[in-house]
Amino acid sequence: MARPPWWHRGVVYQIYPRSFADGNGDGIGDLRGLLDRVEYLAWLGIDAVWLSPIFPSPMADFGYDVAEYCDVDPLFGTLADLDAVRDALHDRGIKLLLDWIPNHTSDRHPWFLDSRSSRSSPRRDWYVWRDPRPGGGPPNNWVHAFADGRPAWTFDAPTGQYYLHSFLPAQPDLDWSTPAVEQAMHAVLRFWLDRGIDGFRIDVVHGLGKDPELPDDPPERAGLPHIAFNDHPSVHPILRRLRAMVDAYPGDRVLVGEVFLLGPHDVTAYYGLGDELHLAFDLPRCLHVPWEATSWREHTAAVLAAHEACQAWPTLVLSNHDTPRHRSRLGSEARARAAAFLLLGLPGTPFLYAGEELGLEDAVIPPERAVDPGGRDGCRAPLPWDATPSHGWNASPWLPWPPEPARRNVAELRADETSILHLYRRLLRARRGSPALAWGSWRPLRTSAPVFAWERGADGDRRLVAVNFTDDEERLELEGRVEVSSDGSGEGQPFAGVLAPCAGVILRPD
Repeated sequence: MARPPWWHRGVVYQIYPRSFADGNGDGIGDLRGLLDRVEYLAWLGIDAVWLSPIFPSPMADFGYDVAEYCDVDPLFGTLADLDAVRDALHDRGIKLLLDWIPNHTSDRHPWFLDSRSSRSSPRRDWYVWRDPRPGGGPPNNWVHAFADGRPAWTFDAPTGQYYLHSFLPAQPDLDWSTPAVEQAMHAVLRFWLDRGIDGFRIDVVHGLGKDPELPDDPPERAGLPHIAFNDHPSVHPILRRLRAMVDAYPGDRVLVGEVFLLGPHDVTAYYGLGDELHLAFDLPRCLHVPWEATSWREHTAAVLAAHEACQAWPTLVLSNHDTPRHRSRLGSEARARAAAFLLLGLPGTPFLYAGEELGLEDAVIPPERAVDPGGRDGCRAPLPWDATPSHGWNASPWLPWPPEPARRNVAELRADETSILHLYRRLLRARRGSPALAWGSWRPLRTSAPVFAWERGADGDRRLVAVNFTDDEERLELEGRVEVSSDGSGEGQPFAGVLAPCAGVILRPD
């Protein structure tokens, strides 16, 4: 079997820069702080870093309102700092992906300021402008994502039209049916690709193609964000042209799309015929699988069948910057440890959110400290690096700490070989050393109902993986040496046939 590209077999580590590491002592994470922690990333054993937005921004949506696509916000540092991070990662064989936000800009972006200046502006059609309905009011009944039912339209009195914003009014939607918009955005990607960036996570990629008629949403979706259902076929030629441009660069550059659609949809359509996205998140389905073996067995079989049918490769996600951490959702560290075997043992490209490897829970955010318009502060709490009162930060951080920072921090867990941090490191090492785990085939195994088990295989290499979803021991008729177990017990020894409560195991058949 040919060795797949790196994005097929590697593990991507998502960093929310504001909360990762502070290099200048202002309480906000930055690129110099990240540079100081590259050694940790190499020690952990990840293959790529995805940075949440670092572009200049008024921060109405904490960087997802971009005011300039080809620079770094001074809050995080400079272009030279980003170059230094890129070089430090590349020196250790780690790729670097940036978060690209093409559906909308900040209302302070020069493009929008020009577009808003008059109806005759050369960039008027770069954004979605419409006249009021007959009799007045927004052009249709769409609501925006942070809205509680408020319109996805804001009226601009000087020009007498409404502009569309799928998110905050400070985030006007670009009109990708305008060729100049696509040309400008291709130039943005070329700027970063020429600078050695290895790829992009594309924010709300399904939003780029919109129905030009802008019809009302049906009554059954009243009050729900339109963007969560926007799945128009015009997005696919846009993606094919993006893919062709990116594929012209050497080094297996990658496009990873966020597809956050509710209701019936087919995320594999965003792969095209191998000529659109390289990878696509199907987040509503991936992040909300109940903690039970049957649900995970059925979910995995359905996802893999859909992807195999179009020769696509899935993504695996347990947490990210937009949803509660899975340790908080699952309710115990034992379950979080077991879940790591799902993330790193099933077929697909795993995306590991910084702090998962520490077993972090969401921070409790008092009302006076809440800052995010979408209420996502808890999962964005700062990463504790040590047990000192400052936890490795040089100033009080921008958000409160997650629970138990004096115990659940990098230094303490790195010193404890029984910790969840070392479990993640062993799993990452096992995955990197096994073609079966990194890119191999998948076959479910028959086990007792509370256990989900499967076999992976590639190039003569085989692994068996099992996860016990219950609080009781379960017997397993599986044979092999234990390569990784949830608590480290039995590793290197023949499997004894019993899987502990809420536990996972990787076996290497003799």
